[in-house]
Amino acid sequence: MRILTCPGQLQRLEDALRRSLPASLPVLGAVMTVARGNPAAHQVLVDSWPDFAVVLTRLRPEELADPGDFYANQLAAFYHEEGAWRAVLGSPEAVDWSRAFQMQGERGGELCAEPPALARLTGFSPGMQDGVHEAVSEVAAAKGLQVKAFRYQAMLSPEPPRSRGPRATPPEGTGDPFAPPSRPGCRMPAGLHLAPLSPSHVPLLNATWSFGGTGRSRRFLEGLVRALPSACLLDPRGRPLSWSLVDPLGCLSHGYTVPAWRGRGLSGLVLAALGQGLHARGFPLYCGVLPCNVPSLRALHAVGFLPQPGTLYMLLSTPK
Repeated sequence: MRILTCPGQLQRLEDALRRSLPASLPVLGAVMTVARGNPAAHQVLVDSWPDFAVVLTRLRPEELADPGDFYANQLAAFYHEEGAWRAVLGSPEAVDWSRAFQMQGERGGELCAEPPALARLTGFSPGMQDGVHEAVSEVAAAKGLQVKAFRYQAMLSPEPPRSRGPRATPPEGTGDPFAPPSRPGCRMPAGLHLAPLSPSHVPLLNATWSFGGTGRSRRFLEGLVRALPSACLLDPRGRPLSWSLVDPLGCLSHGYTVPAWRGRGLSGLVLAALGQGLHARGFPLYCGVLPCNVPSLRALHAVGFLPQPGTLYMLLSTPK
């Protein structure tokens, strides 16, 4: 495998990945993050250059001190040839199977299952190619490892999100989460203001994240807050009421609104602020949502996100 670091090579790869959207979304987001200062300390590998069959992005190996930390050890892959992808999976220089990691793939998985507390890492680690899930599962089985998969609906905003309040209920007699919103734009409530998240907010993020509450999850969230874009709405006392972050794959994640403020369009204001900044830097605006999470799907649709074909999967491998 060859590690790409040259800005010209990364730009050429970015252009090639854009031609394969939406299947290349997670890898494209990771490549763009690396090319724009690499704040998440990831690296981009290809099986050959300039004619590549596989792209793999991962955390720099020297950055992972804890072999069980699959919050931080995030991989993403895109391939043109499935045989080449399977060869990469079998290469120890590309994938270290002795360490816990998360990776993207398609097929298999559990719809709306509630995984164990450490299984869903960034919330969304998506991928949209046939063969990724099967190949990872087969290699893992040969090594005596298990892979667990979780399925998400892919959502993409072709334009900067618009701040509109989500409708409270779908049209009568339907359960369509993508029905047009019934009320116009949402204004900023009096006394609230937008700001990036700060490290002082991490304890709240860790406590409210249903898969947080551990030292690893806190360390992971703090790394995202310090290194990558985020946005939140603060009350007059400076307490976050609604927020969203970006993960190392350029994926919008960890969206949350405190219960007392839900249904007021706050998430739309946060996504509009965060999305406009990402869009200005050329990033695709995407995320993944459990298919049964109708309120989140409706809120995303209200600000301009559209459902994408295919299914996003998060694959989790942990060594025994």
